[in-house]
Amino acid sequence: MKEEEIRKRDVFNKYLELVQKDVESFFDFSTFKEGDCPACGNSEFIAEFEKIGFKYVSCKNCETLYVNPRPAFETLNIFYSKSPSTSFWVNEFFKPVAEGRREKIFRPRAEFISKFFSVNKEMVVGDIGAGFGLFLEELKKIVPENRFIAIEPSSEMADICSSKGLDVECTCLEDMKGMEEKFDILTTFELLEHLFEPASFFKKAYSILKPGGYLFLTTLNGKGFDILSLWEKSKSIAPPHHLNFFNVDSVSNLLKNTGFDIVEASTPGKLDWDIVEGMIRNEGIQLGRFWDLVSFKGTDNCKKELQEWIVNNNLSSHMRVVARKPMERFNA
Repeated sequence: MKEEEIRKRDVFNKYLELVQKDVESFFDFSTFKEGDCPACGNSEFIAEFEKIGFKYVSCKNCETLYVNPRPAFETLNIFYSKSPSTSFWVNEFFKPVAEGRREKIFRPRAEFISKFFSVNKEMVVGDIGAGFGLFLEELKKIVPENRFIAIEPSSEMADICSSKGLDVECTCLEDMKGMEEKFDILTTFELLEHLFEPASFFKKAYSILKPGGYLFLTTLNGKGFDILSLWEKSKSIAPPHHLNFFNVDSVSNLLKNTGFDIVEASTPGKLDWDIVEGMIRNEGIQLGRFWDLVSFKGTDNCKKELQEWIVNNNLSSHMRVVARKPMERFNA
């Protein structure tokens, strides 16, 4: 997989420019409030850098990278629902690459998750932040006998999911009512980094899962190769969207503290080196002589083996976690 197959560089750069303009219109930094680490609750941190007015810090305890001080939850909701950059993301950034993402991202995810299904009973599956419903569409092709629910707060995207024959809950997960212990499987992809209060999100997910149910999530790993290499220049560090950069240990511990058992915590990314090389070759980022050598002189096999080494050592910036609610309930 190549970065250009799932996001076009020029369109992505235009989107980031629009986000920066929207920040000036939608956010008043004087109203931001300091808070504790979203992973472990520790109050001590190290100041790292500032990006378009948002200050990033690292937790002294668990090394989670996060925005501090933070904008209010209500301010973030207004930004997501009304900003021109959000409309651009939907119509100009995502839609043109949607089918490429279906093939390269959503179909492999569906194949991976289908392995956890029981063949003897109907299961209830919820995708939190379902967007256009591409993942649920692909999963439904593999295991059609199950019930699929798109949990999506955007009314526009919820309507798209409904038009595809999916059941829809048009709400944020935290606001769902009457669904306690209804789900066998919950999925959420690239959402954790956006959340104002991840601990509350996990508590709600725990409460609506049946005992023995699974939570599958993907998110950005703040201790991954391309993020640590590029740091404040990383386009993955994109406020106000990405507030939290957990790592394998910190997200696992937060899930355990909520009551989950960890089935898998890995970093099966494919794009770390491709992202870094793209910044070196196309945008003039200077990371030192060695990485210039690999980028301009390294063979395809050299780069392939480098990416495999990154993945095999849990150092990719793309993180996948599978957690299970124990059969015996845990009161978090």
